[in-house]
Amino acid sequence: MEEGMIKQALQLQDMDANSYSPLALAYIGDAVYELLIRTRVMNQGNMQVNKMHKRSAALVKAQAQAELIGQIFNELSAEEMAIYKRGRNARSATMPKHATMRDYRMATGFEALVGYLYLTGCHERLLELIHAGLMKIGELS
Repeated sequence: MEEGMIKQALQLQDMDANSYSPLALAYIGDAVYELLIRTRVMNQGNMQVNKMHKRSAALVKAQAQAELIGQIFNELSAEEMAIYKRGRNARSATMPKHATMRDYRMATGFEALVGYLYLTGCHERLLELIHAGLMKIGELS
């Protein structure tokens, strides 16, 4: 889907991604990243939904996201680094049961970056970073 088509169909207003809190950026980034991962998993062939869920969950959990951002950390621009750090340092009221505080914060930073790139229309850069990260963690060849 093209960004303009989405804006038109949903009657979206122009927005400044910098005006959103890092946790709001992480909120949308979480959904964008999960959709990309689910698309990748479905593309690997038809299988039971439970198996697709397990494969997707393994890549979207905080530990996997922390590993991915750790692998691409040095490839971030100064602006991307600032967005990541804002997300990483944001104080959330909740924390997943099965994640360390370090992994959770790194994952939140990653999701904030994904959300920011998505909202600013930097889809090519978003896909470039996710591709590089998945390559480096051995999910793509």
